[in-house]
Amino acid sequence: MATRIREKAKVRRENADRRPRAIARYVRISSSKVGIVADLIRGKKADDALAILMYTPKAAAPVMEKLLLSAIANAENNLSMDRGSLYVAEVYANPGPTLKRYVARSRGSASPMLRRTSHITIVLDQK
Repeated sequence: MATRIREKAKVRRENADRRPRAIARYVRISSSKVGIVADLIRGKKADDALAILMYTPKAAAPVMEKLLLSAIANAENNLSMDRGSLYVAEVYANPGPTLKRYVARSRGSASPMLRRTSHITIVLDQK
């Protein structure tokens, strides 16, 4: 019963966001901890953001650094953008699935342990 499939697909392609992006899914760090590092680089130039991430002593910093390098490579190779004019337009970390585990407690009981994951997205844009 699909009608106008080609037309709808064409409109969807035209309205798609053309900014370079990189997404890391199922990262084993809580999204609230990633959000602290994301606030440091939001709105900064791409090279300045890399320098900030390189010297940030947080667990999420190496993951974000690798993701930012991937977004920069996507901008240069796929969209032919100049690296000097790139800045971090959007950074956000959404919660991913939570792994439920149990920890042994006293008197033979167990307590739940929630190992949280996150999906991190970096979107770049030109000045």
